[in-house]
Amino acid sequence: MDSVTFPFAAIVEQPQLKTALLLCAVDPSLGGVLIRGDKGTAKSTAARALTDILPHISRVLGCAFNCAPNSPYQCCEICNAEHSSPQASSVPFITLPLGATEDRVIGTLDLEQALKGGQQIFKPGLLAAAHRGILYIDEVNLLPDHLVDVLLDAAAMGVNAVQREGLSVTHPARFTLIGTMNLEEGDLRPQLLDRFGLMVEVTAPRDKTLRSEVVRRRIAFEANPATYAEKWHQQQQILRNQLLLAQQILPVVTLDDTLLDLISHLCCEFEVASLRADIVMHKAARALAALEGRLQVKPDDVRTAAELVLPHRRRRKPFEQPGLDREQLDELMEQALQPPDQKELEANSNSEPEQQPEKDQDQAQEQQQQQQIFAVAAAKTVQRIEIDAVASRFKTGKRSTATNTPQGRVLRAVPNQNPDSLAVGATLRSAALKGSDSFQVTKYDLHQQIRVGKQANLILFVVDASGSMAAQRRMEAVKGAVLSLLTDAYQQRDEVAVISFRCKSAELLLAPTRSVDLAEQNLRELPTGGRTPLPHALSLAVETLEKTSLTALLVLLSDGKANIPLNPGQDPWQESLKFAGLLAERGIPALVLDTETGYLRLGKARQLAKALGAECLTLEDLSAENLALTIRGCIK
Repeated sequence: MDSVTFPFAAIVEQPQLKTALLLCAVDPSLGGVLIRGDKGTAKSTAARALTDILPHISRVLGCAFNCAPNSPYQCCEICNAEHSSPQASSVPFITLPLGATEDRVIGTLDLEQALKGGQQIFKPGLLAAAHRGILYIDEVNLLPDHLVDVLLDAAAMGVNAVQREGLSVTHPARFTLIGTMNLEEGDLRPQLLDRFGLMVEVTAPRDKTLRSEVVRRRIAFEANPATYAEKWHQQQQILRNQLLLAQQILPVVTLDDTLLDLISHLCCEFEVASLRADIVMHKAARALAALEGRLQVKPDDVRTAAELVLPHRRRRKPFEQPGLDREQLDELMEQALQPPDQKELEANSNSEPEQQPEKDQDQAQEQQQQQQIFAVAAAKTVQRIEIDAVASRFKTGKRSTATNTPQGRVLRAVPNQNPDSLAVGATLRSAALKGSDSFQVTKYDLHQQIRVGKQANLILFVVDASGSMAAQRRMEAVKGAVLSLLTDAYQQRDEVAVISFRCKSAELLLAPTRSVDLAEQNLRELPTGGRTPLPHALSLAVETLEKTSLTALLVLLSDGKANIPLNPGQDPWQESLKFAGLLAERGIPALVLDTETGYLRLGKARQLAKALGAECLTLEDLSAENLALTIRGCIK
């Protein structure tokens, strides 16, 4: 018996989320929808509930490629059979697990058939199963890069091309991509982000009445799913009929040139580089009109489409979250829809430039200076941090090369009687070369795939926020350097963690995570003042690094003037050297940024760097931009 999903009509509130999903149902060519939000905000529930209200499609039962009856795939034996008869079937809803192998996604050689008779028969993967349906990825931002590349190829071409193990197969793979993600685990690659036609932000309701209604409905559904779903049958049927009508009238829905100019105007004003935004807005506006049973697009349709299409495509600064200024959108809509005479009148009235107040000029100059700090991360001349990947736990990234990984490019095949990743081609060749009359594969023919991939690293920032670091310009320089490194960490898919120490203790501001946005936010809001509990900070660093098997880089920003011991009665400086030696013994690569200023310097940070076996840099006479360049340049 099929499992019962939560009724789409029973979802409380979330109007933008439901609209986006319905638009993808009306026009699958939109490219799907990305759903971002906190945990427990019905992201997955809404995505899965959509399938129950989708009008059925026609397909031949048993077809692994979900062929359209009027244009079957040439290699599909079932659809090309003489007596094949299409039937109404539900739209495929395929879940792509984060741990799926590349072979499972794109398809591979049918090993069973190959072992029986040596025939090369293609075994379809998840992309074939999702054709003409929905491909759903939970926590899509955690999807390994090699699977992201596969999705990008299929989404761009509408076909899946397989070239491996002597196979050369190409089959249709047009699907609606629905992904959910939580920003705490990091953002998406820009290329994949742009492939999602629409994006919505989902938050839990703040009204206690709505929250209690959500709980009430969910508990009732879990108590008896079938009975609860039956109560919403009529509302579900209304939505199903609405979608069916919208799909039928969509080809004849028109959007006039005035609104098309408006779409291009909005994309230009919001500095959207991708032309895909214009196309998707056009399609989304037409789908909105069709969803309401209209044959003509209205300006309100364009505005609604803009809120779904533009937020994740506009140009952003590093660490700036996707979003759209709705007041600016309203102003642009109002200006674009004004009569020509009124536009000319306003243009003439604004032709005389106003003298910008001196205060505003200072603010603009200050903002420009802040932007220059962020610009360091994008400089092509900056050398990247490179760390040898020797960790036992593999996590995909882009910085360090690691061999014998579970994911990545196949480097070679080696004999292995108990392989965890079977090299099919090498195994079959080994069996064939034995020259016996009967083809037989034994355990002595089995081969293991050796893969090479890129691994992520953990960058642990230990930041001195004590009174000795309270000078505003000095702290701004330190933050600017760390933010530049965070930009690089984001681009390389690293994990980051932040420890701050001040007053009497150290605090793990951010546990290891790929969300560099959270690290940036914590650093910007970092308070300063108090004494310097350096031993506690280094002790916490040791404890944090013990919990990860990723290759780590420790970045310590301090003047080294420890004055609060970890253990009462002990010398805080000697405790600091002890923990520094412990980190050095464990082979933790480290970098010390000496923040000491003034004519009389004790050189404590340099001594600490020596104990760590690390490079030591000074902040003296260095701006945030130059500091970031120097940090990267000294680690090779």
